[in-house]
Amino acid sequence: MSYVLQTTSLLKKFGGFVVTNNVSLNVEAGARHALIGPNGAGKTTLINLLTGFLEPTSGQVLLNGSDVTHLAQHQRVKRGLARTFQINRLFAELTVLESVVLAVNERLGLGSRFWKPIAAHTQAIDEAAQLLDTLRLGDVAHEQTRNLAYGKQRLIEIALALAAKPKVLLLDEPAAGVPTSESRELFASIAALPRDVTILLIEHDMDLVFRFADQISVLVSGALLTQGTPEQIANDPKVKEVYLGEAVHG
Repeated sequence: MSYVLQTTSLLKKFGGFVVTNNVSLNVEAGARHALIGPNGAGKTTLINLLTGFLEPTSGQVLLNGSDVTHLAQHQRVKRGLARTFQINRLFAELTVLESVVLAVNERLGLGSRFWKPIAAHTQAIDEAAQLLDTLRLGDVAHEQTRNLAYGKQRLIEIALALAAKPKVLLLDEPAAGVPTSESRELFASIAALPRDVTILLIEHDMDLVFRFADQISVLVSGALLTQGTPEQIANDPKVKEVYLGEAVHG
């Protein structure tokens, strides 16, 4: 079995407080893998450890079998690990296309040339336009980001992350603050991404999780309770007790 992202006994303490408690997580290449658990379970902290935003107290993070535990965030991005955040971070004044062209140029090492007219960036424009089409954003390519519905803005943030050509995309609550009607469209666009991009996401909407994920890991009090298919998780008595309740049935 091919794992693209792994942790081994990952521990994070803030003083005497254990936030991530010896988590050993395995994410298969091409998976749609959800990380769920109650508020305060340590999900975002785990994502921060995976991306290098935080340094673990002990344990390892492996990307494609290589130890990246002590690499900086930008080094992990270059190795194929990209993320989004709970609160979007966008270029409000730019058009959607300009924003994604900027991100593509950054990957190509041409970020310092962005002052040139956008027409000078033919390769980046073509790549950005194709990416926007993949995420069903082609019709708003020339709109200013700030004028778009929040669900579209979340998709733009995903486009910016994908511009780095990641092997693994980490989505931290992509549907947070998005109306239900828009969140379905957002997840449909994410689900349509090619399987050469592995996705690990945090999401509280269990309906979306069970529609989208093929593997689910449950984090409780910083520790990994269990991992399995959506059907296994929905029928697991321990998971029902600590998180899902009796509202979820297999």
